Amino acid sequence: MEGEEGTQQPHLVLAHKLFLLKNRDVQDIEKVRLKDEVFAFVKSDDMAPLYESLVADSVLEMDQAVLDSMRANIDQELKKLDEKIADAEENLGESEVREAHLAKSLFYIQIGDKEKALEQLKETESKTVAVGQKMDLVFYTLRLGFFYMDFNLISKSIDKAKNLFEEGGDWERKNRLKVYEGLYCMSTRNFKKAADLFLDSISTFTTYELFPYDTFIFYTVLTSIITLDRVSLKQKVVDAPEILTVIGKIPYLSEFLNSLYDCQYKLFFSAFGGLTEQIRLDRYLHPHFRYYMREVRTVVYSQFLESYKSVTVEAMARAFGVTVEFIDLELSRFIAAGKLHCKIDKVAGVLETNRPDAKNALYQATIKQGDFLLNRIQKLSRVIDL
Repeated sequence: MEGEEGTQQPHLVLAHKLFLLKNRDVQDIEKVRLKDEVFAFVKSDDMAPLYESLVADSVLEMDQAVLDSMRANIDQELKKLDEKIADAEENLGESEVREAHLAKSLFYIQIGDKEKALEQLKETESKTVAVGQKMDLVFYTLRLGFFYMDFNLISKSIDKAKNLFEEGGDWERKNRLKVYEGLYCMSTRNFKKAADLFLDSISTFTTYELFPYDTFIFYTVLTSIITLDRVSLKQKVVDAPEILTVIGKIPYLSEFLNSLYDCQYKLFFSAFGGLTEQIRLDRYLHPHFRYYMREVRTVVYSQFLESYKSVTVEAMARAFGVTVEFIDLELSRFIAAGKLHCKIDKVAGVLETNRPDAKNALYQATIKQGDFLLNRIQKLSRVIDL
């Protein structure tokens, strides 16, 4: 389950292929190739438990001879591993016992038996003393969680890792955990925290087992664009040397970022259209595709309107390279949802901005909180009087 330095962990590559295989947006001819690759991988790693679940979901066809062969190989390997554990317990020291249990844990992870893998990892942890080695077990669990997209398991494992760091732990593992937590936050739509964690990890990134560095930069830029203000975006992303060295390798990403910052809205919409396919076919971003599309448009429309007290709808449509009807419909939706602070004068064809007054908003919030506090105090006084 461990990915070599500089390469993505093979089971996470498999997870992405399975996601594409089940995705309706992927062409049938592509699915034929993916199905062959998935079957070959499952067969080579003797992933009988995963194979049975994929057959049950009609992702792969049942081949009883292959399944029987995989089960026989699993039984044979488990017998060897149990013999090693027994031998280590009888004749060797504690570290050898731990290594024998770890080998069995990794074998269960390899064959895709989630429950037994978690059970065996707990057994291995009970034989482990060093904080660093305990952290490595948590990373195995986290990757298992990302393979199955088990967010409950991932959340608990991240909390466990943080508690372990209070006992000690090296900076390299702490930095790796930031990327794991960032991926978890992005996958659960906490884009703000994900962006902060990714940006903190740019110069220390070593988490190649999760994804390549190019993909890491892709996620960093996407999450930053919808969460950072212009000044922070310029400092942390647009001018970041680590991002500048890679961003050109990712189609449309450089245009997407720089056209937004340079207010070249027509080019921005063109680049945004090119990126949509990558976002839609990304395993972690796919569930948030519609949400992300809305958030990006909110950012870009807000930035455009920031410069004006009033502007014609036609001028805005021209700036974005779209029709007046399109921009009128778009803005109507965002205004109704409270995402944009402006109003449309349909008769004059003009947009009038009405930016919220920060002081007034703070005053209203204080009044509201004060009323809430008074109500709580009154309820409490009635209870005390009784």
